[in-house]
Amino acid sequence: MADYAIISLGGKQYRVREGERLLVNRLPTEEGKTVGSPLGPKIRIGKYKAKKGYRRHTGFRAKLTEIEIQSIGARSSAAKKEEPKAEAEPKPAAKPRAAAKPRAATKKPATRKAPARKPATRTKPTEKK
Repeated sequence: MADYAIISLGGKQYRVREGERLLVNRLPTEEGKTVGSPLGPKIRIGKYKAKKGYRRHTGFRAKLTEIEIQSIGARSSAAKKEEPKAEAEPKPAAKPRAAAKPRAATKKPATRKAPARKPATRTKPTEKK
C-alpha cells in the first residue's frame, strides 16, 4: 500500500498520510457529525497612499474545517484490474469491410470572393475663390 494519498477538497489538492490532521476550507457537514471548525490566523490588510493622508485597515479570519485521515485504502477499481479474468469471452470476428471507392480527382480549387466594397460617399465640391 502507498504511504500517502492525494485528495481533492474545495478545488485544492492535499498530500496526506494516515493519522494526519489538516485544516482545509470550511466543508458543509451534516448535523450530528463531529467535525472541528476553527478559525484561521488573523490576516491584516492595510491600504496606504503616500502624501494623501489615506489609510485604511481591514482584515479577516478564514473559516476552516479540521479533518483527520483515519485510513488510506486502495480503490476498488484498482483491485479489480489486478485480478485476471478467468472467464474471458472471445470477441466475434469483425466483418470484412468493402473496398473503399476511389475519390474523384476532379475537385476544383476553392475560389475566393473579392471583399464587398463600400459605396462611395459624396462630398461637396470645394469652392474656389
